[in-house]
Amino acid sequence: MDIADIDWAAAGTALDGQGFASLGILLDAQARAALTGAFGEDAPYRSHVHMARHGFGRGEYKYFRYPLPGLIAGLRTALYPGCAAIANRWAERMRLDVRYPAAHADFLATCHEAGQTRPTPLILSYREGDYNCLHQDLYGGIVFPLQIVILLSDPVVDFDGGEFVLTEQRPRMQSRAHVVPLRAGEAVVFAVNERPVSGTRGDYRVKMRHGVSPLRRGTRFATGIIFHDAA
Repeated sequence: MDIADIDWAAAGTALDGQGFASLGILLDAQARAALTGAFGEDAPYRSHVHMARHGFGRGEYKYFRYPLPGLIAGLRTALYPGCAAIANRWAERMRLDVRYPAAHADFLATCHEAGQTRPTPLILSYREGDYNCLHQDLYGGIVFPLQIVILLSDPVVDFDGGEFVLTEQRPRMQSRAHVVPLRAGEAVVFAVNERPVSGTRGDYRVKMRHGVSPLRRGTRFATGIIFHDAA
């Protein structure tokens, strides 16, 4: 599927309703293999994190360094405008003063002026028993409200378990969980922190967190496209 074919209106409706939306299969087998095959290298990355050392779960992830690999840079640039339109509509609903420019380069300039200069796109690796605790990818005072994860492994062949999980913390209510089934190469866009929800007295805010359930078998790779940079 080409990024130009994404139905952003449908994605916006799903995001409004549940805080996440599938964007379809964006990476073919060759592109996925190129990303996973480079995980053992050092040159493409600025940082290597072992989750267990920090209490984040179990598994590993690596942040790409600038200049980003062409595939990752292209995805980040091309996916941003559709997300920005939804982000601006959400900002209006949540009565926030912030507005997001149409081009990702302009948004990055704002991040860099504020001292957030470290790239945040990453690749994650999980093996049997690994998992990712529920969390939010914030990284600084400037936060773009949507991010994207693309599954790089085949859940039919490569692993069992390892489901992508989202929770929403609703005011004065118990939290609700979503388990999001993904196919190889499929992208899901979801709320980073807060999203608006329509209530009887108007819109209110719901906090979102995301993670990965324990892997029961095999190896699972995914890449994350985060639009704001880190301090």
